[in-house]
Amino acid sequence: MTGGGDVALWTSVASFAFAAGSPGPATLAVAGTAMAKGRQAGVAMALGLALGLTVWGVLAGLGLGLLIAHFAPALLLLKLAGAAYLFYLAAMSARSAMQPVAELDAGGQASARAGAGMFRRGLLLNLLNPKAVLAWVAALALGSAGPVTIAVCAAVGLALYLFYATIFSRAAVRAAYRRFRRGLDAFFAGFFGLAGARLLVWKAEQ
Repeated sequence: MTGGGDVALWTSVASFAFAAGSPGPATLAVAGTAMAKGRQAGVAMALGLALGLTVWGVLAGLGLGLLIAHFAPALLLLKLAGAAYLFYLAAMSARSAMQPVAELDAGGQASARAGAGMFRRGLLLNLLNPKAVLAWVAALALGSAGPVTIAVCAAVGLALYLFYATIFSRAAVRAAYRRFRRGLDAFFAGFFGLAGARLLVWKAEQ
């Protein structure tokens, strides 16, 4: 791939990187998980988020993403499911904020079961996000919908989530989280709740 093909590829990648890396429920979730439970849990969630993105990327490459983006019942179903899941995350954060003692793993290690739970949480968060579908559709429309573009974009998404997991699991960041845990968890609860409400009223540009 040379010349115009390279430009198309990197235009798609840049657009996708901006959408995936911008502050939002996914990046906030992996950052909060890394702060509260350590790098292993953060990485598990990052992998789940990345897999969810990749699934939508493959569907978009096959043309199904565009179909879903323009099929109102499918978008409505995704909106309702995605909003319900965001409200669930808000409730979990609110419950954590009300606990008198933070249940943190000082060593930054998570059990295999806990890691699997974080992986599923990340996977569902992106699978139930209709905006992820449209991000892929928009990015691929700028260039090519070929497997190389999809693979590069998926790798960029994974790298971004792992970056968040690594940065926010650092000892200094986790120490600050412990100190201000209740306030931060209350912020997370409000953010997820607001994101869920906004998703319910969000309308895709057709």
